[in-house]
Amino acid sequence: MTQALPEPDVDDEDLVVLTVPADGAYLSVLRTATAGLAARLHFTLDEIEDLRIAVDEACAMLLATAPADAELTCRFEVAEQTLTVAVSVPSNGQRLPGTETFAWMVLAALAGSVRSDVSGGRATIWLTMKRDGSR
Repeated sequence: MTQALPEPDVDDEDLVVLTVPADGAYLSVLRTATAGLAARLHFTLDEIEDLRIAVDEACAMLLATAPADAELTCRFEVAEQTLTVAVSVPSNGQRLPGTETFAWMVLAALAGSVRSDVSGGRATIWLTMKRDGSR
C-alpha cells in the first residue's frame, strides 16, 4: 500500500508525481522528468545537470533502505522560480545517511536546500533548487 506524501506548502504551484518500482533501472525516468521540469523553469544547463545528479543520488540513498518490491515516489513541486523534489520509499526502520556523510554533502552542493525525514512508514528526501543559481 502506497501512502501519500504530505501536501505542498505553497498553493500556486504545479505538482507532478511519478511512482516507479524501487529499482535502479527506473531512475532514468526520474532523471528525465527532473531535467524536463527544470528546463521548463529556465534553469541553466549546469543547474539542470546538478539537479539530475542530486535526484539520482537521493534515489540511490533511498533504494539502499527500501524493502523488496517497494515503490519509489518522486513528487515535483514546480513554483515560479523553484523546483522542489521529494523522493520517498516505504521505510523498513533503517536510518538515512547523516548530514555529515559525503553523500549528503554532495546533495547539498548540487541542490542547495536538502532535508530528510523518516516518519509515517516512509523515508523522504527533499531537494530544493531556485532558478538563477540562488540555491
